Amino acid sequence: MSSLLIQNVLLPSDDRRRADVLIEGSRISKIGSVSPSDYPEADLIEGDGLAIIPGFVNGHTHSAMTFFRGYGDDLNLMDWLNNMIWPVEAHLTEEDIYWGARVATLEMVKSGTTAFLDMYTLPEGTARAVEESGLRANLSYTLFDRWDEERAALDRKRLEEYLRLFSTFSDRVQLSVGPHAIYTVSAEQLKYGSDFAKANGLLVHLHLSETYTEWRDCCEKYGTTPVRFLDQIGVLSDNLVLAHGLWLDSEEIRMLADHGCSVVHNPASNMKLASGSQFRYEELRRRGVRVGLGTDGVSSSNNLDMITAMKCASFMGKSWSGDPTMNKAGDLFDSATRIGAEILRLESGRIEEGYLADVCLVDLSRLDMTPTHSLISNLVYATNGDVIDTTIVDGKVLMRHRVIPGEREIREHFEEVSKELFRRSGVAV
Repeated sequence: MSSLLIQNVLLPSDDRRRADVLIEGSRISKIGSVSPSDYPEADLIEGDGLAIIPGFVNGHTHSAMTFFRGYGDDLNLMDWLNNMIWPVEAHLTEEDIYWGARVATLEMVKSGTTAFLDMYTLPEGTARAVEESGLRANLSYTLFDRWDEERAALDRKRLEEYLRLFSTFSDRVQLSVGPHAIYTVSAEQLKYGSDFAKANGLLVHLHLSETYTEWRDCCEKYGTTPVRFLDQIGVLSDNLVLAHGLWLDSEEIRMLADHGCSVVHNPASNMKLASGSQFRYEELRRRGVRVGLGTDGVSSSNNLDMITAMKCASFMGKSWSGDPTMNKAGDLFDSATRIGAEILRLESGRIEEGYLADVCLVDLSRLDMTPTHSLISNLVYATNGDVIDTTIVDGKVLMRHRVIPGEREIREHFEEVSKELFRRSGVAV
């Protein structure tokens, strides 16, 4: 069994305590004083000038959309989707998906994300990228029937096929059901996806209440609001993860809590697309809803940096509420680590013995981390993903001192694949 010993590293606690952290196999086995002589085969990392934190869990993204970074900016959501994104996505192949996701995994490793919940087409391409990267991911196959029974039947068939295919991947790669949204998926297909997920122990990953237009259209079409609609068709459940959740009232929040649902806040995307600003973070948490944090895809937030997402979420909540005590740094850090791990059903998100060794080392020598009155406050308010020095997943070092083997070659090939995709799509960029 491989072992890794991080010596004299700052722990993420208020007492500024330093300790040795021993990782054996895939888990943290000891935190305290560890003699290297007792573990002569261990890979040693000197922790002076470093802090250890749980890896970030990106609770909602579309990793292969790296192709669309900087493309179609400054448009409203439906104009952006209908006229810019979906026409190019129609030309994507599994190989394209692989390369788009492969570059995304590099970006996540470099900014401290160790696990993510993804939603996209052709998830086998993303699964291949995740396997090679060493990250963890839960990948949602997107249901997208638009009330067309032929497409609905095809999605059901593919979901069965993906369930079998994903059993061949390592346990770092999991499948979930991803009905895109209530405006692209029929009630019958939403119910099918929910039943399929429950029968197979999977998560359901759904965009919901992202924009006022979605909320209004739901009220007009179904005579009720989005969460109440989901309740009526019987899909509210403790395996349901809702992305965005901006347009919720207090009764809907209570319903989500009663059913054990999770909500993932995506502040950068919400602000950029002007989807809404009043995400009710404090009320959701107070009612007992698990609230994670996500970046959304780089097409709508332009990066996969969870540290930036924490800052945006905190500042956004303080701004709209007019209360500087809202959306505290420690709470946002918790959403980005421990709670995100709980949503993905992972035994990670904590620097504690017995937990999965999905951790990052933070460079304390940077000016934006000086002085370290509070490690967590500096992480949330002062810095960005470049502060991550080393990323470790499943006990394996994926990046050491900002170096990922093969990074340049992957990036250069991705650029060629991207050019070919847009050429094939007939889009000039």
